[in-house]
Amino acid sequence: MLSKLVGMIKRRHLLQFAAASLTALGWNQLTLKRLGDRYGRVLAQPTSRKLALLVGINQYPESGLIPPLYGCLNDVELQYHLLVHRFGFNPQNILKVTDAQATRTGILQAFEEHLIKQARPDDVVVFHYSGHGSRVLDPDRDHADGLNSTLVPVDAVLPPGFPQQGGIVADITGHTLFLLMAALPTDQVTFVLDSCHAGGGTRGNLRVRSRSGGAQLEMSEAERAYQAQWLTRLNLSPADFIARRRQGIAQGAAIAAAKRDQLAADAPFEDFFAGAFTYTLTQYLWQQPTDEAFVSAIANVARTTTRLSLSEQEPQLEMLLTANRQAPVYFLAKQTPPAEAVITKVEGTQAEVWLGGLEPNSLAAFQQAAVLSAVNLAGESQGLVQIVSRQGLVAEARLLQAIAPGSLLQEQARSIPATVALRIGLHESLGDQLADVRTALQGLSRIQPMALQQQAVDYILARFSPDLAQASGGGFASGSLGLFSPAMVPIPGSFGAADETATAAVERLQAKLRSLLAARLVKLTLNTHTSRLDIAVTMTPVNQSQPFVTQAMTVRGGGAVAPQPSITQLPLETAIEFFIHNREPQDLYLSVLVIDATGEITVIFPNQWTTLAAVTRLRAGEIMRLPDPSRDSFQIVTQPPLGATEVLMIASTNPLDEALRALRNLAAQSSQSRGPVALSEPTAVIDSLLNDLSGKTRGRPSELPSNNLLDTRQLAALSITFEVV
Repeated sequence: MLSKLVGMIKRRHLLQFAAASLTALGWNQLTLKRLGDRYGRVLAQPTSRKLALLVGINQYPESGLIPPLYGCLNDVELQYHLLVHRFGFNPQNILKVTDAQATRTGILQAFEEHLIKQARPDDVVVFHYSGHGSRVLDPDRDHADGLNSTLVPVDAVLPPGFPQQGGIVADITGHTLFLLMAALPTDQVTFVLDSCHAGGGTRGNLRVRSRSGGAQLEMSEAERAYQAQWLTRLNLSPADFIARRRQGIAQGAAIAAAKRDQLAADAPFEDFFAGAFTYTLTQYLWQQPTDEAFVSAIANVARTTTRLSLSEQEPQLEMLLTANRQAPVYFLAKQTPPAEAVITKVEGTQAEVWLGGLEPNSLAAFQQAAVLSAVNLAGESQGLVQIVSRQGLVAEARLLQAIAPGSLLQEQARSIPATVALRIGLHESLGDQLADVRTALQGLSRIQPMALQQQAVDYILARFSPDLAQASGGGFASGSLGLFSPAMVPIPGSFGAADETATAAVERLQAKLRSLLAARLVKLTLNTHTSRLDIAVTMTPVNQSQPFVTQAMTVRGGGAVAPQPSITQLPLETAIEFFIHNREPQDLYLSVLVIDATGEITVIFPNQWTTLAAVTRLRAGEIMRLPDPSRDSFQIVTQPPLGATEVLMIASTNPLDEALRALRNLAAQSSQSRGPVALSEPTAVIDSLLNDLSGKTRGRPSELPSNNLLDTRQLAALSITFEVV
């Protein structure tokens, strides 16, 4: 009853109401402690023991020619909170080995003492490693290249004179990992390895988790002796060892962050770094409503990781037994409902919140004033929490009802600040014009120039070079200035003449920057996994001789598991259509936008501009076809530029009056009465749309005057992406 009452009170009164409500109900610290203890006892009733060893290394010694990493300790925390709060691990059964502790000896001893010696048959074991990977010479040549993949402990420095001279390194080889996995007395074991064995150094705004390696480097004598000891303990001959390795992993499951020849990104997210793969994996498992098999979960995570790291990074799953591929991730059923966050500490009406279940692209909407709903183990609402501030994935929050530590939190309302800017990283290729570019960008509204390798950026401004041309497949004039993704993939349509000055390029790019800012703003509304509205979207070809079906649907609104949409590749001149199903018992208001590979935005619905009547209304139970041949005079046909195109479907219980007026004005400027409208002033239109979605246009203020609060009970924003090839 109290949660319903709070929902009826105007948002500006929520904070004043909180303290009074706690006192009136008689909640105190003893009550909260008892609630927290009860939550802990529920999670600590496993059918089998659960053990985890989490290794993360950021502080590699630069004197050893190993570049430091930034996100590996955050990976450890991401995995820790997931295992404790979603899978019911006892914190005492999770061992963290980080930085200076993570020497070769430290990692191996921790594995033996914490995992091998403690585990029993039928126990569940998780080993996670985040750090550099590498390769050394493999005398047995398990792979055609004659190299053995390795983990790089903090003391695995390169030999003096490398790369001109080879030598010995203290790496932990894949052969040793095989033996350690085989030594575990349970087959319910999962290795998660967030490192790679290709590339190295940096790429754009990403760091690569790979130390230099190759046939010049050899495993140490200590490594050989250690393997010999385990061969004796396991009663394996060298020949048997080779044969078993070549059949696959020893047992259980092994998940790698990338293919053998791909890069694993240590990536910035807002104001912190993490492994692109680890963040994707753990966030996905926080929000999944049901238990999911290894094979489908990793396939879904792979699609998201590739988009998230903005580079070719495809996580890999290896399992010796085919039957295991259908086992749930970590060989465990989840013990708690899906969530975006968890309360880790409570002091009075203040709380510390871990936000590891938030999707990376929505972090900017959870900086201040966002509201989360606490849920019990049955998924029932228990009260509200409002974020006061956020640093990384840790938020300070205010309890609006008494809520116990350990309580899971689901999104109720995100808060999009009006100050959200487009972040442009400045590349060293700008040379002595870098200061001029910074000044020119600072003169543009809501465009923020930034140094690379410090925080997340949306795009990078750089001059094209032959090296970049080779990496991207060419097609751009050497010396031309334009925009790149954070992984240095060129953005089509952003490059000028080779002799263009940097300040002239900024002037030329102003319209594109406004469009890219608008795209960033509208993508902050995407809430497929958290919306409480029941909406489903299907994309199909008009020509059935090219069969494909791509779907997106809300999860919590529909009570079903939404498929993780893959990126369908569509040839040029492919005609497509969408079917948008309002499965709600109430009418909704709809807008559909297309963002092409250049960042340009086109509104394809609504598309009638002669009246402000309810042209955006999607009636209860209605399935709308878009375009509809009986109503629309246009087709949606894939056109250049090549690359990813994203279609956003935004459905709201609030009328879209302000956005509709802005769109009608744009249509009038081109004497257009119907049909899609390209946004020549995209930021203004998207700001109007956000005002509509938050209810500002009807006099309902947000908690902060400059923020738009978007309620999951009033908004569903879904996305389907396809690649034009």
